[in-house]
This record gives sequence, C-alpha cells and structure tokens, in this order.
Amino acid sequence: MKVILLDDEVIALDYLEHQLMQIPEIEIVGKFSDPALGKKEILNQSIDLVFLDIQLPETDGIQLAEEILQVKPHLKIVFVTGYEAYAVRAFELNALDYLLKPVKLERLMNTIQRIDHSHTAFDLDRLAQQNQSLQIKMLGHFQMILKEKQVPPLRWRTTRAQELFLYMLQCRGQFIRKSTLIELLWPEYEPNRAYSLLYTVIYHIRKTLEQFEDYFSLTNSVDGYVLNLNNVLLDVEEWENFIVSSLPLTSRTITDYVDMMKLFKDDYLKEYDYWWAESERQRLKMLWLRTSFRMAEWYMSNHQQSKAVEKYLEICHQHPIAEEAHFALMKIFASNKNSLAVHRQYRLLVAILLEEFNEQPSTYITDWYDNWKLEHEE
Repeated sequence: MKVILLDDEVIALDYLEHQLMQIPEIEIVGKFSDPALGKKEILNQSIDLVFLDIQLPETDGIQLAEEILQVKPHLKIVFVTGYEAYAVRAFELNALDYLLKPVKLERLMNTIQRIDHSHTAFDLDRLAQQNQSLQIKMLGHFQMILKEKQVPPLRWRTTRAQELFLYMLQCRGQFIRKSTLIELLWPEYEPNRAYSLLYTVIYHIRKTLEQFEDYFSLTNSVDGYVLNLNNVLLDVEEWENFIVSSLPLTSRTITDYVDMMKLFKDDYLKEYDYWWAESERQRLKMLWLRTSFRMAEWYMSNHQQSKAVEKYLEICHQHPIAEEAHFALMKIFASNKNSLAVHRQYRLLVAILLEEFNEQPSTYITDWYDNWKLEHEE
C-alpha cells in the first residue's frame, strides 16, 4: 500500500513515519510539511492512502481532502489531529478516517486493517452490482433495492449527512451552490465554521457512497456540487414522468394508470420532516389528487360507478379536505337513493372542515344538500 504523509509539524510527521515503517505492507512514497507541495505530489503520484493533518497553515485539512477527492475520488484519506477526543467528535469523522496524535502503533494497525477490509468488501459489492439497476423508493419510507433485495439502510455518521444526501437526491442532476447548502443546514454559523462543516459532511457522503460508485457521482466546482445518478430507478421520477405525460385515459390505458398510481403508496419522504421537502411533498400530492379525480371522472363517464366510488373514497382518505370528492360521493349516493350515505358523507365533510379550518363546506355544496333534503323530505 503506497502512502503519502502531510503534516506541517515535522516532529509529528517523523513520528508517524516511524510508526508506519513497522507495518510491512506500507510503502511511504512521500512526506510533506508544505500543503501545496503535498497536494501536488498526491495528485501526481499513484498512491493508495494519505495521512492528512486537519490543522494546516493557511488551509483546512478537510477542505484540502475535498479538493483531492474531486480529482481522485477513490483515494483513501486518514485524518490526523492533535485535538482531544471531544473535539474529534465535534468534527464528526468516521473512526476509519482519523487518528489522534501521538499515533499509537496498535491503533494505526487497526486503521490499516479496516482500510484493507473496506477495499475487499467494496470489490465484492462491485461484482454483485454489475449491470444491476439500483431502485430507490422515495414515496413513503426511503428504501434502496438491488437485485430485488432491500439494501441495508445507509449508515450515516450524522443526521446532517443524511439530510444533505437526500436534498441532493431531490436536486439530482442540478448544480447546487455551496452558499445554498450553508443557508439550508447551518444558517446560524459564521462562514468559516459553516464551510468547514460542509466539507466534513460532503466527505462523509462520499465515503458512504463509495460502495455505490457505479450509481452515484458527486462532483464539485469552486462554487457548488452536482449529484449525478447512473442506472438508478427512482419511483418518484418514474411516477411523475408517467403522470405529466398526460396519456389520454381510455379503456386501454386505464390499467396503466391503476398500476402506476400504486407506486404512490404514501407521501414523499414520509419519515423526514425537512422543511425543504414539504413543498415537493405538497406538489406531488396535488399531482396525485388531479390524476385521481381524472380517473374517477373517467369511471363515471364509462358507467363504472363502483370503481368511481372506490376512487373518490380513496381521495377522501388520502386528502380529507378535498370537498369535490365528498360532493361527488354525495351525488352518487343520491342517484342510488341511498339517503343514509348522503347524510353521512355530508356530516363527515362538515366535521373535517370544522376541525381543520373551523369553516363550513362551500356554499354550492351546502345549497345542493339543503335542496336535496327538501326534495327528499317531500
């Protein structure tokens, strides 16, 4: 394993070199105290691993790692720091990725073993994933499925890393400015601290996604990032592409609509209360609602009243304040002379609107109901 060391403290650099020389599989091909020179050699040489100090003069080790990984995304980087344990936790770094000074030989050997293991596991994953599409479910509970088996949940080191990944997944293929991410996740922090946290989280996301490198590509420029997907099937994307295609509803296509609407099992990213996901959640809900009404109306116009009732009831269940669905059911029940069902549906609508908005149903619905009662009573 070819290694480069970068630390501005010469004594610490020499000590780390001494410890590493006691591990047979390690070949030190360079050690540097100058960050600029060290970065240049890291990018130019064919190496497997870098030991990088977090605190460097005129730069930040985590930011430097981000710049290096942009060019060499598969390079292994182990952070070295003189911070006490509580400070290291504040950086929220993976145990594989940092060492405390002075570096103990036993701890160092454990790190090397973990790196060796991650390489082996990664290669096995690549063989298993070859030519297989990765399915991601974002409607309802977030899931990743590969070869018809659910992938174990991604192990995020922090909730911020998880949130940032999901936000980038929502913005897939789009350029996202770093300033936007800072405002999204750390608006209360001063800029230097916020950017340091951002680089740390981006680093963790890269590390977490390594085993899925065939599917995710996280690239960056000076100002921001883009998450690109390859051979990934998103249920929300598949569903929306079908819905917005505005395929005419016919006796031949209604089955396609029924099957596609089954994908919308629940709200978008249901288990997460991120404020930025709420607008997308509501937008998709409205698409579902409009499509459901179209299907119900098609059933009615094609003399399939029972299926129309099922669809209107589904709308009322998923979107209780949709007055038009309640009203449509009331009219269907009235046409079938089911007075009890008409009364029940109207009272249900009244109760829901009172509870949610402290309001009565729309005037046209109340007028229809009052007129129907008069006619019925006569």
